[in-house]
Amino acid sequence: MNRKIIIKNREEEALIKDLNGRKDIKAERIKRFLALPDLTKKEHSPVKILFGQIINLPIFKDFDLVEFPKIVTVEQCFDLLNTPKDHPARRETDTYYLDDTHILRTHTTAFWSFYLKDKEILEKLEKDGEIKALALGIVFRKDEIDRSHYPAFHQIDGLLICKKAKKIITQEDLKDVQVELAKGIFGPDIEWKFIPDKFPYTVESLEMNIKFNGEWMEVNGAGLVHPQCLKNFGLDPEIYNGWAFGFGDRLAMIKMQIPDIRILWSDDPRITSQFKDINSKYEEVSKYPAISRDISFIIDKNINLNNYYEIVRDFAEDLIEEVKLIDEYEDEEKFGKDKKSYTFRIVYRSFERTLTNEEINKIQEAIREKTKQDLGAVLR
Repeated sequence: MNRKIIIKNREEEALIKDLNGRKDIKAERIKRFLALPDLTKKEHSPVKILFGQIINLPIFKDFDLVEFPKIVTVEQCFDLLNTPKDHPARRETDTYYLDDTHILRTHTTAFWSFYLKDKEILEKLEKDGEIKALALGIVFRKDEIDRSHYPAFHQIDGLLICKKAKKIITQEDLKDVQVELAKGIFGPDIEWKFIPDKFPYTVESLEMNIKFNGEWMEVNGAGLVHPQCLKNFGLDPEIYNGWAFGFGDRLAMIKMQIPDIRILWSDDPRITSQFKDINSKYEEVSKYPAISRDISFIIDKNINLNNYYEIVRDFAEDLIEEVKLIDEYEDEEKFGKDKKSYTFRIVYRSFERTLTNEEINKIQEAIREKTKQDLGAVLR
């Protein structure tokens, strides 16, 4: 039976209190994301159904289930996990920073920083020669806007650490776990293959692909725990070894044939009532019409476009199906040095109602003004 471990951080309460007293746009965004429900705990959520299926697989029956804070430090999320100092994930254009030290967790792998420093867990490792855990929950990352990306999403991570005297962990052990996982979701006859991959916190890393509906697609990433990470947590890699894996809620979309990530967040009973078990399939409630608007502007070419996507989300939230870059070009004589012109098509569509031109025009105008204000854009 799984043992539930809730690891709290007293500092988090003080950080949230400080955050609630702030009114700047960065703080408002972070407050909005922290208020979102964790879909791994929400009934009739495809995410909860899928992750529950994984937790209940026999191979994971005695794994600890770890809950840890949504606000973590740069050290916990990146440094201890061997992430290079120049890694793109560390940039403010990719990660939500509360301050120079604290961020919204970008992956559930950050649970290692709590689990492997817990006194009780370390005592268990010494006594039993082995510790095993799953961590699942909501994570946050700045990203583009389309049907498969959202700034808040969900992951599940698995970790096993044991003494080499008990078992030498190999890549074959890792593959066996991934195959069991894939069969548990997609059935015993699923086809799979492994492709070499690379992660900062693992070695001999693999990406698992499965053949689903006639197409090969990535399921998850995995690897043997990096010796440097073991050292970072005070564990001697000459004595200890292990494996780790992780995947996200996109797997629920694949399995249940969900075409747009926003459907995962819907509270519409016509949608939520469709998801009862792992074999549920999404059926379109109604295809409400899309409304599209184009916007063109000139900005400094060194500005990361995630800054623009953040502005769009601030005003349109979940009404946007896609923000598509349809044109970009430079003309120093026309625009000036280091300037670039972009044209985006913003496609608005709701799953629950018909949008009006009036409300979309209002949102679009707000986006235009904020783009001009925050990015120093010249609108065209």
